[in-house]
Amino acid sequence: MSRTEITNQTMADQLHSAAIHLLRRLRVHDDASGLSARRLSALSVVVFAGPITITALAEAEQVRPPTISRLVKELEWEGLVERVENPADRRVQLLQATPRGEQLLQEGRQRRVAALAADINGLTEAERAALTAAIPILQQLSLPADHPHRQSA
Repeated sequence: MSRTEITNQTMADQLHSAAIHLLRRLRVHDDASGLSARRLSALSVVVFAGPITITALAEAEQVRPPTISRLVKELEWEGLVERVENPADRRVQLLQATPRGEQLLQEGRQRRVAALAADINGLTEAERAALTAAIPILQQLSLPADHPHRQSA
């Protein structure tokens, strides 16, 4: 193994760890929503993917259809998502977020962003510059390898 591979592996390990810890810390602010992490995650997919089938939602959340069906029923009961007709195939229903669901998700995002902005406010100018330079790279890494907007190495 070359020195570059070891460095890349170490960097990937550290980035993975930092991302997980950052997300866990920011999730504390999701408690105000009253939703579990699983329901918030499913709602987020519905909001950002637009109208989506239950099967596609299950795939996005990496759970089995019966599991996602239970989550969807809870979200429907809470008035956060609704079923709508699929114009392409009337036999299949789509899920879409209600205005209340979109608002709940936006409020959670605002709480997390405010907490993160407060942390960024405490950084030095050099740290802020380094973080600013890293953002486009992190955005690239967040895209699937075959995504048309992902730049190849």
